This record gives sequence, C-alpha cells and structure tokens, in this order.
Amino acid sequence: MEGVPSWAPAVAFTLFPNAGSIWGSRMAKKATSTWYESLEKPSWHPPNWVFPPVWGALYSSMGYGSYLVWKELGGFNEKSMVPLGLYAGHLALNWSWTPVFFGNHKIGWGLVTLLLTAGAATATTTVWYHVNKTAAYLLYPYLAWLTFASVLNYRIWKDNQSKKHV
Repeated sequence: MEGVPSWAPAVAFTLFPNAGSIWGSRMAKKATSTWYESLEKPSWHPPNWVFPPVWGALYSSMGYGSYLVWKELGGFNEKSMVPLGLYAGHLALNWSWTPVFFGNHKIGWGLVTLLLTAGAATATTTVWYHVNKTAAYLLYPYLAWLTFASVLNYRIWKDNQSKKHV
C-alpha cells in the first residue's frame, strides 16, 4: 500500500466498528428517553451512561484485533477470508441488535440477535486464536459483555412479557 502511512490501517480497522455503531447509538438514545425508560429492568441494570464508553472500548478493541489478524495474514486474501469473514458477519449481527431492540421494540428478537452475535463472536475468537493470540484475547472482554448483555436482555424480556414491548 504505497503512499499510505504505516499507522493508517491500524487506525482505520480500530475505528471501523465504532463508525458503524453511530447510526445505532442515535436510535438507542432516542428510544432510551421514551420507550426504554418505561420497561421494567432488574436492580443490577447498569446506569444508561455506562453503555456508550463500554461499547466504544469494546468496538475499538475488536477493531484493533481485526487489524492484527489482517496484518498477520497479509491483508485481504484467500487466507484471511474465513477469519475476517466471521468477524464481518458477527459485526453485522452486533450492529443489527440496536434496530431490532430499540428501533422495533422487539425485546425477544433482540435476545435472539444477541445470542447469534455471541455465537458468531465465539467462532471468530476461536479462529483468531489460531492466527494471532493477542487478537483473540482482545475479544475476551467483548465475549464477557455479550454474556452480560444477553442475561440482561433476557431478564428485560421476561419481566416485560405482559406489556406490548415484546
């Protein structure tokens, strides 16, 4: 990649997942002050201000991990198709949760989306581990957060089934 500074791919890969979440964060912010506030949530639900910085850190971490895999495998090529394809698929699932949950107010389908995301992220982590261990390790906090988010989503779904929010 002639003419591109050596640091540019690392920055681009790191920022990419964050850029994709901008649309979703606007949707979530709008719904949080109205629909989401009307839902019953467990006592252990984190305050709303926690979610943006946590997601920002997780997106940056997974983005940098994708850069490490891309670099290790020599860019976009046949060898990187599966590791980066799994990553792209899981990221698409991740980004789809917000429109499902906040946009369409489908709590149960949000849970299904989260569980699919967690499965795809687990597959991504497993494949990345065989390419670049550091990249895989960068996904561990994300997997932990997806587990927490899935339990939280389940509890919100369960506690609000009598409402028309499911």
